[in-house]
Amino acid sequence: MGSKATPVDRFSFERTLLAKGIWPVAGVDEAGRGPLAGPVLAAAVILPDVFVRDGMPPDLTGLNDSKQLSAEQREAFFLRLTTDPAIRFGLGRIDPPQIDAINILQATHAAMNLALAALSQSPQPPAHVLVDGLHVRSIRMSQTAIVKGDSLSYSIAAASILAKVTRDRLMQEFDAQFPGYGFARHKGYGTSEHLGAIRCLGPCPIHRRSFSPFRPVELELFPPPL
Repeated sequence: MGSKATPVDRFSFERTLLAKGIWPVAGVDEAGRGPLAGPVLAAAVILPDVFVRDGMPPDLTGLNDSKQLSAEQREAFFLRLTTDPAIRFGLGRIDPPQIDAINILQATHAAMNLALAALSQSPQPPAHVLVDGLHVRSIRMSQTAIVKGDSLSYSIAAASILAKVTRDRLMQEFDAQFPGYGFARHKGYGTSEHLGAIRCLGPCPIHRRSFSPFRPVELELFPPPL
C-alpha cells in the first residue's frame, strides 16, 4: 500500500512571512487572460493574521484554486470573503480596448496593480505580495512569485475566487447587453459556440480585436516574386 499524500499547508508562505514580522501579506491572482472577449480581472486579498496563527475557519478550509471548485462553491466563498470585515480585498479591471493597446500580459499586470492600489489606500497597506505564477516586475512591492500559487496559498486562492466570480458576473451582464454570443455560458472563451456566433454576427464592442480570429493576417515576410 502506498503512503498517503501529505496535506498541503496553504499558509506556509504567509506563516514564514508573519514569523519575520512581515505583515500584512496580500495574495494576488487574475481571471480572464485567455478569452476572446471581456475584461481581465485581478483581485488582491489580505486574510487576517489570526487565520494564519490559529488556523483557517472551518467554512473556509475548502478554499482552493477557483478552477477546482464548482460555480456554487465559488459563489459561497465569494459571499463569505466579501462580507467578513476582517478580510480586506481590492479589485482591478482592464477592458478590451486597453488590452488591445498594451497586450494581454501587460493588461493582466496592470489589473493586478489596480487591485493592490485599492488595498494600499487602507491604513495598513500590504507589506508583501504573494503572486500567482511568475514575478511581476511592475509590482513595486516586495513579492514572492508562486507557480500554481492558487492551490498552494490560501491568500492567492481567495484572490482567485474573487477575480473569477467578479468576471463571471460581468460576462452574464454582457450576455444581456450583447445577446446571441452566449457570454453567460462560455464567459468569452473561444468555444465552438462562440466562434460560430462571431462568424454570424461579427465582433461586438467587448471583443478583443488583437486576439485571433480578429487580428489581421500578417503579410508574409518574403512575398513570392511577381
